[in-house]
Amino acid sequence: MKLLFSLSLCLSLSMTTFAQKKEALSSKDKAIVEHFKNDYKKKNYKKFEGKIIVKDNLVQFDDKVINYNKSDKTTKLFLQEGLIYPQLLTDYQMEKFLDETTDKSQKRFLKLQKDPRASFDVNNMRINSSDELVSLSTDPKIKRFKLVCNDNKIPGTPIYIIELTNKGATKDTSSEEFIKNSKLTYLQQL
Repeated sequence: MKLLFSLSLCLSLSMTTFAQKKEALSSKDKAIVEHFKNDYKKKNYKKFEGKIIVKDNLVQFDDKVINYNKSDKTTKLFLQEGLIYPQLLTDYQMEKFLDETTDKSQKRFLKLQKDPRASFDVNNMRINSSDELVSLSTDPKIKRFKLVCNDNKIPGTPIYIIELTNKGATKDTSSEEFIKNSKLTYLQQL
């Protein structure tokens, strides 16, 4: 009887050791998960078609620049392949403003400006880090990433969520190959 009791005690105590542990999501990660559940709409974005120059810790797209952390190879690939670039982010910021603003006088004022894109211009922004959102990347043809940025024109720390789609990818495709042969299919700033 003692043997049976001690065996059951050992088993019950070891169950927590073998149980699967889930990491708690931060509030921002929870917001990202909710966003994909409720507001997700796939869209195809063009790759940058101009001249891309990679120097030290910055990438130049014609006359615009994005800085990045040299140790972050994933961000370097996004930029080098022309998936993320300042002109795309400028257009995105302008569209976001026009979609979200209900003040008609602000929209009229924007249309009267000589260059309405100038107030949304993204240049000299820094991408601090890029992290794959593994829990949201269940299909081997789709990978989602979170980009944490710094931009002097935008208060706070802008976070962009992107989705890359590579129709030829399998679960064995390396991250580098995946990014090189992918398209940007989703962009959202939180």
